[in-house]
Amino acid sequence: MAEALLMPFQFPFMQNAFWIALIVSVPTALLSCFLVLKGWALMGDAVSHAVLPGIVLAYVLGWPLIIGAFAAGMVTALATGYLSDNSRVKQDTVMGVVFSGMFGLGIVFYVALRTNVHLDHILFGNMLGVGPEDLRTAGVISAVVVLALLVKWKDLMLHAFDPIQARASGLPVGLLHYGLLTILSLTIVATLSATGLILAVGLLIAPGAIAFLLVRSFGRMLVVSVAVCMVSMVGGVWFSFYLDSAPAPTIILILTALFVLAFVRRNLLTRRASATV
Repeated sequence: MAEALLMPFQFPFMQNAFWIALIVSVPTALLSCFLVLKGWALMGDAVSHAVLPGIVLAYVLGWPLIIGAFAAGMVTALATGYLSDNSRVKQDTVMGVVFSGMFGLGIVFYVALRTNVHLDHILFGNMLGVGPEDLRTAGVISAVVVLALLVKWKDLMLHAFDPIQARASGLPVGLLHYGLLTILSLTIVATLSATGLILAVGLLIAPGAIAFLLVRSFGRMLVVSVAVCMVSMVGGVWFSFYLDSAPAPTIILILTALFVLAFVRRNLLTRRASATV
């Protein structure tokens, strides 16, 4: 029985999948808490999809794909911020326009590109094909993102919860705003080899949303979010081995199931509290 349970850990490609899952889970979980608190779920979706044209152009030019992804992500984030601050259009509308335009441009480039190399893993992830270079890249980016979030988590929390109070307190609101966008772009680049662009938004939103339903304080929310994300990612990779399914969608399904359970639990507790009053 024990040998059957430990079988996935015996294969090198599965070991790399487990490692990339652990590496990526921490920054995405921490960042998801700030995105949920700030109401930036759509921003994570927009940036994760809009990096596609940068990836394709980087491939055409012979540059590392992460450079194109990061550049496109920053262009999307900065354009969205500038347009929402300098127009009467609301931010969610601006994000929808920029996101759809960038993703459409990426799809046009993607279809028009005629090479022997397929970029499907950029869209859907390729955890079972992760190599040492992917692990190193994700590890460095994750370390930078986690360090930045932990050092500035109190300032970012105040900025996300009450930007007016943050400005009155003398915090560099503009720097925090665009710094968070930069961290978002870096995190998406780190998740490229794990979940791909389409499913990356699940990792950027679900762990924070689950933790938000389970705990009250933001500090505990960060801890619970990381724990939920790590368990879901390792569990998703492990289950995918026996189900013969792709790891990334399996991970997202586990996160979705945990969110539903947390939502049901919160509703039951609320009803019990109302009944005792």
